[in-house]
Amino acid sequence: QVQLVESGGGLVQAGGSLRLSCAASGSLVSTNTMGWYRQAPGKQRALVASITSGGSTVYFGSVKGRFTISRDNAKNTVYLQMNSLKPEDTAVYYCNTQPYRTGGSWGQGTQVTVSS
Repeated sequence: QVQLVESGGGLVQAGGSLRLSCAASGSLVSTNTMGWYRQAPGKQRALVASITSGGSTVYFGSVKGRFTISRDNAKNTVYLQMNSLKPEDTAVYYCNTQPYRTGGSWGQGTQVTVSS
């Protein structure tokens, strides 16, 4: 079973920055397109950014221009640099393959809270 461990979340004021990390077991990161997802209270989990094995990136919604996804295949780790954070970015952030594979496991996520 693949394990995903997200870290780096916390409480930050609006306008601040955080860098999230996602460490995966095995070769999941190096062999798949990976994505960062987030789930705000009362909302469905949503994809915010993805990166292919070749390094091509796509951003979704309001994070464009503020978030940067990157990967280190040697470390099997995916990162999300979040700048100019807004209260609406408050959510639990997860990483996984993109697209998500039905039946695949999720990590515990990392909580990001942005205060106004």
